[in-house]
Amino acid sequence: MAYTWDFNFLLSVGPLLLKGLVNTIKLWAVALSCGLAIGLAMGLCRTAPSAILRGIGTVYVESIRNTPGLVQLIWIFYALPIVTGLQSSAWLAATVSLSLYTGAYSTEIYRAGIASVEAGQWEAARALGFGYGNQMRYVVLPQALMRMIPAFGNRAIELAKATTLASTIAFGELLYTAKTIAEDQLRPLETYTAVTLIFTAILLPLSYACIWLERRVARNNGGAHHE
Repeated sequence: MAYTWDFNFLLSVGPLLLKGLVNTIKLWAVALSCGLAIGLAMGLCRTAPSAILRGIGTVYVESIRNTPGLVQLIWIFYALPIVTGLQSSAWLAATVSLSLYTGAYSTEIYRAGIASVEAGQWEAARALGFGYGNQMRYVVLPQALMRMIPAFGNRAIELAKATTLASTIAFGELLYTAKTIAEDQLRPLETYTAVTLIFTAILLPLSYACIWLERRVARNNGGAHHE
């Protein structure tokens, strides 16, 4: 017997899906901001003259990147309260987990961007009497950040998709909201199809924007090297 598709019920649950989408966007925005900040701090550690700072950055990156994001989320939400005696909300656990996960990958973007700045730029900054901190602040980071923008865009898209992990701890983001609607309406195919279309409508333009930015940055860098 052929399945009969029916999307009409989505009109009545639209406000619920919208609320889930808003929660997804909030989680994405906070985790991205915190992740980029963590990545900057750890990226500076990874490229610092101090072996201790480089070691700290390396341990952080390797421990986070080699552990599944879902495992980290579940550990923070379920295991950490047992260790500390403090129970966190689903929102806080999801935010912390995704921030740390994004921070680890952002660290490598910062490290690669800093490493891409030509040695002559460092030497010129030293010739002006700049210490390591001022070299980073005034010479290296301004140039490196422009080269990092496409990679950060791709990382932002990956994070948007990773927010669905929060559904496993019952945080009311888009996927968890869709799950509850599908169970209530007994229409999982239509509900999850709607979620797929929502994510596609948001992320597909962002993906093309990242491709455009990457090509533009490559052209600008090529022109700069040519000069």
